[in-house]
Amino acid sequence: MKKRSLIAATSAMLLLTTACGSSNEAPAAQAEGKKKITVAAMAISNTAPIWLGKEKGFFEAEGLDLTIEPVAGGADIPGVVSGNYDFAFGNVMSVFVAKEQGLDLRFVSNAASASNSVESDSGAVIAPEGSGIKSAADLAGKKVSVNNLNNIGDTTVRSAVEAAGGDPQSIEFVEIDFPNVAAALETKQIEAGWVTEPFMTTAIADGAHVVSYNFKETHPKLDIAGYFTKGEVIEQDPELVKSFQAAMKESLEYAQQNPDEVRDIIATYTKMDAAVLDKIILPDFRPDFDKEALTGLGDSAVKYGTLKQAPNLEELLP
Repeated sequence: MKKRSLIAATSAMLLLTTACGSSNEAPAAQAEGKKKITVAAMAISNTAPIWLGKEKGFFEAEGLDLTIEPVAGGADIPGVVSGNYDFAFGNVMSVFVAKEQGLDLRFVSNAASASNSVESDSGAVIAPEGSGIKSAADLAGKKVSVNNLNNIGDTTVRSAVEAAGGDPQSIEFVEIDFPNVAAALETKQIEAGWVTEPFMTTAIADGAHVVSYNFKETHPKLDIAGYFTKGEVIEQDPELVKSFQAAMKESLEYAQQNPDEVRDIIATYTKMDAAVLDKIILPDFRPDFDKEALTGLGDSAVKYGTLKQAPNLEELLP
């Protein structure tokens, strides 16, 4: 979702919530001794820990009856603002942007970070063979796709290009969904494209090559996404938040230590081909946010115009 449409949608949801008079109630409800919670999460590899934690009973052990609601887009900010979801998965930049627009959203848990692999990552800018684009610096002056403009993709690509000595402002960004990047490269609609797994692995298998691991080249420990909620949920039901955080901490730690089980659980909620699933690069799963990395990301977002001012991480992070 583009920044303008995201803002419009969230504003509409805020008006709807106010009109219904439901903002004074925490969304979680009691059921059979456990609190029912609904969490919006994309059906992608980055959300594997919450699915694995549900299967392993980590949420139930914390007194939570968890329902995971698969969503097609990224951060479902309107769903959280309206109270349809207690928590939601979202990339960090989407929440930074929403916070700057006046929405009281806060992270409660990390979700996925740049891969701890030295040589690769779970997302990259790719280019076709014979393009002459071999490094991040070569992206200067090129037409490059990202899934959303003015978000984490173009911000980190610009950062990687500048770090490599290229002109980050000379890139022409176009918006193309990850599943369509390979076709756009083939038809020369773009010269390079940013993709995440599993699209990175399939594109490489079809002949593309990695130009830049833009997350890791922005910061080797960059946090990509987290789980967030409304400020009023944190204030009105701190025990709920603590329970969710405890379950997510255990889920993330377990996922980090058991990559084979992560791949197994991904197969249960996606249609990913088994041969591809075995080859994809998993992100790093750790409970704690890296404030240094996010500070750098925020500064880059201001430099490149994604944000007007650096986010206040003391307000945003747990």
